Order: sequence, then structure tokens, then C-alpha cells
Amino acid sequence: MVRQSMEHKKLYRKVGLLGILILFLLLYSLWVQHSQEQKQTQEQEVFWELDDNGSQTIKWVDFQVSCEALKKAYRYDVETYDKDLHLDWIDLLALTAARSGGTFTQKALQDMDQIAAQLQEGDITLEEFTKNLNYFSYYREAYDAVLHGFVGEYEIEEETADGQKEWQKKYGLKAFSPIAKGFDYQDYDDFGSARSYGYARPHLGHDMMGLIGTPVVATESGTVEALGWNQYGGWRIGIRSFDGKRYYYYAHLRQNFPYCKTLEEGSVVTAGQVIGYMGHTGYSAKENVNNIKTVHLHFGVELIFDEKRREQGNEIWIDCYQLAQFLAGNRSAVEREPDTKEWHRIYEMKDPAVEEYQKGQKTGKP
Repeated sequence: MVRQSMEHKKLYRKVGLLGILILFLLLYSLWVQHSQEQKQTQEQEVFWELDDNGSQTIKWVDFQVSCEALKKAYRYDVETYDKDLHLDWIDLLALTAARSGGTFTQKALQDMDQIAAQLQEGDITLEEFTKNLNYFSYYREAYDAVLHGFVGEYEIEEETADGQKEWQKKYGLKAFSPIAKGFDYQDYDDFGSARSYGYARPHLGHDMMGLIGTPVVATESGTVEALGWNQYGGWRIGIRSFDGKRYYYYAHLRQNFPYCKTLEEGSVVTAGQVIGYMGHTGYSAKENVNNIKTVHLHFGVELIFDEKRREQGNEIWIDCYQLAQFLAGNRSAVEREPDTKEWHRIYEMKDPAVEEYQKGQKTGKP
């Protein structure tokens, strides 16, 4: 009897310990679930907000993608374009960012290589990769808003051995540096620097210093939304991408001759097309005044997710220094017309996005 009682006690003790373990695991599971829900809530509070229709919209973007990361992701995209599995560069960048917290260190770049290798070998699918990445959807939408119109199919003129031009179909980078080929400039990352004219504020663009009259080209195809004088930016051009997500701001253009003469609000421009000329106008309520000390182009990129939010002054400008470094590898070759003294591109380009937009304008479909 004593022996049986001791065995019963041991059994009860084991059952009790097992019960405590099960309770601990249950509580731990609930804690993990709560932490994940809290993390998702925090993510939504930081990156997202509800628009007037009750849909989620991005309210903030910190674009920290390095030039090296852009180049690496772009190479994977182009090299796999005609393969069974095409690696989209925006997917790769968003995956890497979601796993690294949005920073692109050397470790993150190595992680991108591993991600690409696993996807190409079929070890895992994109859907499986992103299943438990809470931030992937944010980075995918944010980076698409920045880079959507940069890579794709296009046609461009190329010079043949006998000096003639012929059209070539290509897939790759169809966005350009805002500074024409053959013109020197200097730049550094000055996004967020203090500005004081009018009122204290951060610098929400990227300054590219050069010579007066340096041809400025359209980075991406789109429509001219703003053209004229702004007391802060001087003579400036604002171009909206066809999808409406990007607004390119080219400011401090040349005194007396800021734009190409054919340009007007509503004009459709093709990436690489000359649109204006570098100067140092601005910081004046009076038009056509050179009050900027240094000759430069102010190049700004604004992201638009919600028009109403933008109208209320909640603008999203990104640091485009690394983007400018990336685009420096694709600069539009230009030449000057002796009679008009205007510059224009040497090799014309056909961008399907332009043709699609113009077709939509004719049919009334966006």
C-alpha cells in the first residue's frame, strides 16, 4: 500500500508538471500571437493610415535603398527576363528590406544573393518567402511607387557601323539621370539639410551642381503638371508619372531661358528628353531673379498615394541621392541646334508607357 501510494504521488507529480508545461506553452503561444498582432498594429500606425474610403494608404516612406542594392537587383531582373523564372527587381528589394529592416548593409546584399539563388533553384516560392514577413507588403508598395516606371521594354535608336540610325528593341533601364550625358556635375547627399529662406525647413531634394545652361532631361516619361515661377524654386518644371504615383521636381532653372520652347503644361514628355536648362533662379517673389548663390539643379521626387492628403500639405518627398547615383549610369546623349540654340536628344526612344497613355487619352480610358 505504501509503495502504491508513492507511485501514485510520482504519477500525480508527473501529471502536474505536464499540466504546468502545457499551460506554459499555451500562455507562450498566446503571448507570441499577441506580440505579432501588436507588431502588425504598430506597423499600421507607423506606415499606414485609412483614406476617406476606408482603405489603407501609405503615409510615410523612408527610401534608404543603396545604389549598390539597386544595381544588384536590377542585374537579377535583366538577366532573368527571358528565363522561366523572372526575378522582379522590386520584389527582390522589398524582400531584402523586409528581412533587414529597410537598411541595405553588406549583409543585406548577401542576403539578396541567397534569396535570388533559392528562388532560381526552386527551393522556395516568392509566396512562401513572404508569408510571415509582416513588412513585405509595405516595402513592396513603397518601392513600387518609387521605381515602377524605371524598368521595362522599350525601343531606342542606335547608330550602325555606317553611321545610320536604326531602332532596337530592348528590355532594361528606361529611366535617365536628370543631367544630360557629357556634362559634368557634382553632388552629395544633402537631403534634410536646413533651409531658411521664407521659413525654417528641411531640404527635400537633391542638389546637382554644374554650369549654367547644362541640359536637364526628364528622368521618367510623364506629363508636365507645373511650369513657371515659384519663389522658392525659381523657374521650375513638375512632371507627373503616368500612374500618378511620382512627381518629379526640377528647379532653379536658367534665367531668361529656363525650358525648351515647345514645353507647356499638359505636354507629354519621354524619358531622356531635354526639358530645360540648369541655372540659379529662385528665392524671390519677383520672377526671373538669380538669388541662388550656386548654379545647380534641385532634383526632387515626391510620392503620391492619396491626392487629398497631398492637398492638405502632407507631402512625401524621398531622399533620391542613391537613386541619382544609380541613374548616373544611364545619361541621355544630346546635341545642340545651331539655329534655335536648343538642345535635344540624339537617339529617340519609344516608351510603351507613352503610347499607352496617349491611346487612353484618345479613347477616354485612363
